[in-house]
Amino acid sequence: MSLLRRRSRGGDRRSGRLLAAGAALLVLAGCTSDPEPAPPPPPATATAPAPGPAPAQGATPFGAHWDWNRYEQFTPYLRKISGSATYHELSWCDIEPERGSTDWSAVDRVAERSRALGITLHLKIRTGVCWATGGTAQHVRGQAGKTESAMPRDLATYKSFVDSVVRRYAPFGVREYAVENEVNAPQYWAGSPADYATLVGAAAEAIRAADPRAKVVDSGISSVAYGWGVADRLLRAGQEAEAVRAYNAYFQRRIGTRGKQIPAVSTPADLRAALTVPQNARNLEYLAATEKLLDDKVVDVRQVHFYEHWSAVPDLLGYLAAETPAGTPVSAWEVGQFWRDGDADAASRSAEMVKAVTQLAAGGLREVIWLPLAYNPDNRQGSEVRYGLLDPDGKERTAGQMLAGLAALAQGATAEPVSGKGLTGAAFRRGAETALVVWASAGPVTVPDTAGLTSGTVGGAPSASGAVEVTADPVVLKAQRPPADIMSGIRQGG
Repeated sequence: MSLLRRRSRGGDRRSGRLLAAGAALLVLAGCTSDPEPAPPPPPATATAPAPGPAPAQGATPFGAHWDWNRYEQFTPYLRKISGSATYHELSWCDIEPERGSTDWSAVDRVAERSRALGITLHLKIRTGVCWATGGTAQHVRGQAGKTESAMPRDLATYKSFVDSVVRRYAPFGVREYAVENEVNAPQYWAGSPADYATLVGAAAEAIRAADPRAKVVDSGISSVAYGWGVADRLLRAGQEAEAVRAYNAYFQRRIGTRGKQIPAVSTPADLRAALTVPQNARNLEYLAATEKLLDDKVVDVRQVHFYEHWSAVPDLLGYLAAETPAGTPVSAWEVGQFWRDGDADAASRSAEMVKAVTQLAAGGLREVIWLPLAYNPDNRQGSEVRYGLLDPDGKERTAGQMLAGLAALAQGATAEPVSGKGLTGAAFRRGAETALVVWASAGPVTVPDTAGLTSGTVGGAPSASGAVEVTADPVVLKAQRPPADIMSGIRQGG
C-alpha cells in the first residue's frame, strides 16, 4: 500500500476523539507552570569541529540504531550499511546541566563518526528535567539516568538552544530534527498534549530559521500507541470484526505483558472497554495531537515506531495511509522485534525481520531503522526482549547478514509492493535490474527457469539459474526485467 494518498477527514472526527480521551488525561498531565523568573539565554557556543569526509553515494532505506559505547565493535558492520540513516538522542539538560555551561563533545563525536561511516544522522532534541524546566524528575531510567522531558520555563531560551543545535550540526549533513521522543508515554513527557504542541511550534520556528533546508519531525509515537490507533480507527469506521482481528494480530506478542493496558480481547465490547484505560486513552490523544501538527504543517515528517509481528504491517500501513496528509514523508526511525521470552530459532527470527522491514519499505516508508543493532545483555529486562542483528561483541548474526543484503539491494533503488501469484514482498528497481524479495503467502510457489533469472537467499550470493520453489522463507529473485514481467512467468502451487 502506498502512502501517497489518503482519504480526507474532517476536524469534527478528530475533535470527538480528543474529547473522548480528555477526561482520562486530566489526571495524567503534569503541571508545567513555574513562578520563578526565566533563566538568561545561554552564552555563545564553541565552534563545532570541522566535518569529515562526505557520505557514500546512493541512499538505502535500511539502517540501524546502535549503542555508541560499542562503536569500535560495530564499525565493520556499519560500513556495510553505508548510505543508510540513523538517529541520536540529545538532551538540553545533558548538554547544559548548569546554566551557561555547555558540553557538546559527546554529540560532536556521534556526528563526526556517522559522517565518516557515510551514514546520515538525524537528531532527537529533548529537554530533560533540570534548571531549564524546573521541577524534579519522576522517571529515571537506565544506567545513563535518563528522565522524562518537561516544558521549558522560557520558550525564548529553548529556541536559542534549538538554534544552537541546528547551526552546529547542519555542516555534518543533519537535516531532520525530531522534537522529543514518544510523548504518549509519561516516562518520556511530563506535559500535556497542548504543551507538546506549543513546544513543537517553538522548535519548528527555530529549526527552520537556523537551516531552511531542515525538516521538523514529530516525536515518534510508540509502537503500542499505533496499535491502539489501528484498532480505534476500524471501530469508528464500523468495522468491528476487523478491529478485533487487527488488535489481536498487532498485539499477539504483547497481550498480558502490561496488565490491563493490553488485555485479551474477543469482542468489540472488550475492545471498547480497553480503550477507556487511561494510558490507552492517552495514546490516542497524543496520536491525534501529532496528526494535527502534521495537518497544520508544523511538522514535515511523520516518524513511526514499530516492534510488533510482521503480519501487522498491512494494518499499520492502512492506518498511516488514512491518517497522514497526502505527500507527507513517513520514516520508521525505530523498527524491531518485541518478543518477551521469544523461543524461535535464529533463522525464523531473521525471516521475520526481513518480512517486517521489506513490507514497510514497499509501503512507502523512506527509512526503516532497526533497533537495536546488537543485543545488550545488561538491559533491565535481563533477556533479549528486542532482537539484535549482531551479538553483543559485534559478530554478525543471520539477521545482520540479511539486513546488510537488503541494504545493498535497495541502495539507489525504488521500492514497490509485490502481491500476487501467492507471493508477498517488495520489488527494488535500479535501472533495468529488478530484485524481488518475496515469500509465499500460503502454499509453495514455483518460479520456473527463465532466461536471465537468478535466485538466492537474502544476504547470500545468488545461486545458478534454475527453477526455484518459494516457501515461507524470503528469497531474492533477480532479472534485467520489470517486476510485472518476472511475475507473469510464475505459477502458484507445487
